[in-house]
Amino acid sequence: MTAVLLALASAACFGAMTVAIRLGLRGGNAGAGALATLIPAATLTFIAAIPHHHFHGAWPFLLAGMLAPGCSQILFTLSVREAGASRTSVTVGAGLLIAVGIALIFLGEPVRVPLLVGAVAIVAGGIALAAERDRPDHVRMIALGFAAGATVCFAVRDNIVRALHAHANPLSAAAATMLAGTLVAALYTRRAPTTNELRRMLPAGLLFGLSYISLFEAYFHGRVSIVSPLVATESLWVVGLSVLLLRHTEGVGKRVGFGALLVVAGGVLIGVSH
Repeated sequence: MTAVLLALASAACFGAMTVAIRLGLRGGNAGAGALATLIPAATLTFIAAIPHHHFHGAWPFLLAGMLAPGCSQILFTLSVREAGASRTSVTVGAGLLIAVGIALIFLGEPVRVPLLVGAVAIVAGGIALAAERDRPDHVRMIALGFAAGATVCFAVRDNIVRALHAHANPLSAAAATMLAGTLVAALYTRRAPTTNELRRMLPAGLLFGLSYISLFEAYFHGRVSIVSPLVATESLWVVGLSVLLLRHTEGVGKRVGFGALLVVAGGVLIGVSH
């Protein structure tokens, strides 16, 4: 139950973070936006980890952090800028199949019928989004490609974290990944974010930090095949918040909402199968 609640908390924060990126970025530089998001997120995770005084064993998580949030946050921010929050979220949510597939093959997690049915639902959700006919003109397919790339980074990161969870405490591991991710974003951007960029992306960064703390705690308490599908419910948060806050720019139609519901339904089926 602890892993379930933590995963749902991570999903809510990540969903809100996605919308906050869209609101704060305003079509600006994606690399700078990613770095401006990661700086407060990394600061928050380090503050949370300090009381534990236990960073021994956290260094392997630097590799995971290079992938996510390093490469992933750059690709994710590019996708949010080009495709919007809701379509990026549904695409990333469908990527939990990659995380669960890696877990089944390399971590020996069990296969059950509801898992397979859930996988079909998630694929159907992704197809519904890809086949969207009334997509706004500004949404290009390459933007969904950025989201797909971020998804692969997330999936590999999730399984590395679960495989190495016995080697460090969750908060230290989260801080290590955030450090590596921030360095990757800094190397990509090659300039410090401006004060205005930091101010506009601060809400997204704080939400991201809270999401990461909850996510790592969840992976240290539960299997990837349980946590990852529950985290995919962030798609519903993003679509709902987009309708409330971004309806004039997102163009959220029935197909996007249907795709999000299929992805979440598939995630729930995968979760209950374990």
